[in-house]
Amino acid sequence: MEGLESRAAAVIPWLIDKGLRSNSRQDLLNSFCEKLVEMGVPLWRFHLAQRAYHPKFGGIGYNWTRMGGISHEHYERREAPLEAWLQSPFYVLLEQDQSVLQSDLTGEDMARFPLLRDLKEQGATEYLAMALRFTEENIPFDPNHPSEGVLASWTSDGAAGFSPEDKALIKALYPALGLALKSMSNRQMAIDLLQTYLGRDPGQRVLSGEFQRGSSSEIDAVIGLFDLKGFTSLAGELPGPRLIDTLNDYFGIAVAATQAHGGNILKFMGDGMLVMFNLGSIERDAQAALDAAAELSRSISLRNAERLAQELPVTDWTLALHAGKILYGNIGAENRLDFTVIGPAVNQTARIAGMHRSVGQNLIFSSVLQRAVKNDTHDMVSLGRYMLRGVAEPIDLFTVYRPDGVAPDLAPYAED
Repeated sequence: MEGLESRAAAVIPWLIDKGLRSNSRQDLLNSFCEKLVEMGVPLWRFHLAQRAYHPKFGGIGYNWTRMGGISHEHYERREAPLEAWLQSPFYVLLEQDQSVLQSDLTGEDMARFPLLRDLKEQGATEYLAMALRFTEENIPFDPNHPSEGVLASWTSDGAAGFSPEDKALIKALYPALGLALKSMSNRQMAIDLLQTYLGRDPGQRVLSGEFQRGSSSEIDAVIGLFDLKGFTSLAGELPGPRLIDTLNDYFGIAVAATQAHGGNILKFMGDGMLVMFNLGSIERDAQAALDAAAELSRSISLRNAERLAQELPVTDWTLALHAGKILYGNIGAENRLDFTVIGPAVNQTARIAGMHRSVGQNLIFSSVLQRAVKNDTHDMVSLGRYMLRGVAEPIDLFTVYRPDGVAPDLAPYAED
């Protein structure tokens, strides 16, 4: 036991320190495996799976080999589990509420687990898997909806597999490894959730400490209001699930085009969304916003053609763009805040958005953007000068002539 205590004592403080100071689980696991090898453990392969709090991915897996180093992959959320998962040792650990599964890669295990057969064919001699929960012990494991915790496996290629001392060391280190991973994953969970629900830039700001009520900063930015035309009519015609699928399809296109050009999604508002471009100068903001609008126009036209061919409902879009000084920060009550933008430029963008039907154009932007764009990548066309409600001075509005962006016939879905 003295040997075990001294070996564990050489690693546990290091794991605790990494958990306190590091944000990279991949670096931690790579170094952890290398330390075990340096200590004489015949570790050939290590694998770890952990739950992820992400709208697209249900989990993340890390795989280390002595020759190949560390890699990772995300596991997409699925309605039905994969057959490989149902036949895995990890699944059995959770299904039978066990904490340890050991195999010398002989007998029934070879017929039961295809993974173990593959490992043996590659030269493995012993397999050890363990589950570590981060929840109360009275909460049962659900193999198809794993709770918080980690699943890890160690595979040896030593002639005699792992020695009893090696396995005792691994079991002694596992709780400290789990604690370090829990610390790191909590921060990653906060990053993922904040960026998913607030947006990339607001999420980063809140995570860095900008969450005091009333805290804000004045910035120059391009503000955009994206909206789906005729969606109210569709909402009255489509059942709920199909309506959500349609909305997500179009929002997916709009978000991808915005983020591809450096924009941030500030919030979704029914069938519309508020976006911001804040890249450091009005010239860069304006160029990025119009580039995003061009990509959005092409992508929605293509998607509408695909949806019509599939006999799916289609709709059209509008985008209003304006620029100016805005207040960007926390607004709301003491126990419910919103990280958003306010100011005359935001209000004027809303007024510009109200002009789409009058001018008959999907894209409308103010002269502020028109003057800021210094190249001829967009064929800007004047729509005229207008007095907008609540705006003291007239404003010149523009659109972009795009002959290759003609949409399919959407007459049946147009607004009245």
